[in-house]
Amino acid sequence: MHEAAGFIKGWLDARGIHAVQEECRGLPVIRAESGDADGITVVLHGHVDVVPADEGQFDPVVEGDRLIGRGAYDMKAALAAMMLAVPVPGEEIPGLRVRLGIVSDEESEESANRGSDFLVESGLTGDFAITGEPTDLHVGVAAKGVLGIRIGVGGRSAHGSTPWLGDNAILRAVEMFRAIESLPFAKESSELFDRPSISLGRIWGGDALNKVPDYCAIDVDIRFLPHQRPERIREQIRALGPARMEDIIVLPPVDPGSDSPWVTRLVEVVGRHHEAPILSVGRDGASDAVSFIRAGIPAVEFGPSGAGHHGPDEWVSVSSLTTYYRALKEFLATIAKPADRQADD
Repeated sequence: MHEAAGFIKGWLDARGIHAVQEECRGLPVIRAESGDADGITVVLHGHVDVVPADEGQFDPVVEGDRLIGRGAYDMKAALAAMMLAVPVPGEEIPGLRVRLGIVSDEESEESANRGSDFLVESGLTGDFAITGEPTDLHVGVAAKGVLGIRIGVGGRSAHGSTPWLGDNAILRAVEMFRAIESLPFAKESSELFDRPSISLGRIWGGDALNKVPDYCAIDVDIRFLPHQRPERIREQIRALGPARMEDIIVLPPVDPGSDSPWVTRLVEVVGRHHEAPILSVGRDGASDAVSFIRAGIPAVEFGPSGAGHHGPDEWVSVSSLTTYYRALKEFLATIAKPADRQADD
């Protein structure tokens, strides 16, 4: 990530866009800006970190309209388009300041002292923020929250040849996970989401092949709906039976609403560049946009088309990147206009 951050800073500097590289928890954080310091300020925000993958997935491959590779869709392609959208010296937009913020820990399991919070707290603020997460050219106005929980389940050890004399903690932990999937909160829905997301991400249990395990820990990734509360979810899990439970990560949902004039304008602009209906949608993943929303800054997710993020066949549509870049440029060019001039467009 340090090499990627160094490349980005050098690329911005070479275009005459002054960039500053700092660190948060030892990870690089980059900020840059261009334009009128007294004008309307739009923040373009993204991340360079990716989830682990096989070595071959880091070699980009182009097949037709697909650029295949780890991080192509989530979200280095969008970040590249955002970098290009920042006006260079001599091409600044009157009445507009564009700020760029880039972090290296969006995919991390840290709840506090995150890079995006660091950027906002150190002054990277504005009137509106766009986080370039993958949205298939829709405008993401809501995102689920994150409740990552480690649950420890006890059992009774026995010899592997006589498992009926023991109580297998691994099997009990899996049974508890299945029970979590059936709890009342898991069946709820909201305007933009048909259900929460519940995933068994990691499991530890057993210390010998020939021994029935007497303890097992599982990490459960729960993406909860905007109206749900982590404490109520924990209460329902505790009611399933004795278990140790500790939080790994807790991030709030994003739910700024879709009636913001900023959102309306962005949807209008994207609609002029994209044939499919442009809807304000809810995103199943969590969002660093919450760092801006907590500071009172309206923020959405908006990114190019593709599929398979965090999977072995992650890809981004090359043609959608052109559409994405043009939509960003037009949005920036028009958002600084006074309202009466926008009405004449």
